[in-house]
Amino acid sequence: MTINEIQDELIEDFSFFEDWMAKYEYIIQLGKELPLIDEVYKTDDLLIKGCQSRVWLRADYIDDRVIFTADSDAIITKGLVSLMIKVLSGQKAEDIVQADLYFIDAIGLKEHLSPTRANGLVAMVKQMKLYAMAFSARY
Repeated sequence: MTINEIQDELIEDFSFFEDWMAKYEYIIQLGKELPLIDEVYKTDDLLIKGCQSRVWLRADYIDDRVIFTADSDAIITKGLVSLMIKVLSGQKAEDIVQADLYFIDAIGLKEHLSPTRANGLVAMVKQMKLYAMAFSARY
């Protein structure tokens, strides 16, 4: 699936929920399904700068695709990074770099996050795109 197809699917998934409590529960559930980063990678150099919670993000380049794994010590943040991984992991580096992540606004995420969480989400996106840029420059 393309990045936009995945985003469209997420927008549809979120449209089924009546209120933001249900949406938060869904985000937390996604966090529980997150493919966790190996404990050996929970190092300071893999922490995302700009997140209030601790979020570790690792990127690998396998078969011409960027594969992300992550973890966080906060359940909502873990769900947010899980959303980003769902959209971007397994995609080509150039596609990640050029991706317009419109689903964030379409599902109302930004306005329903605290300012610190919204900044953290921006930091996650930035870090994922930086990894993708590095891979596309290298390969």
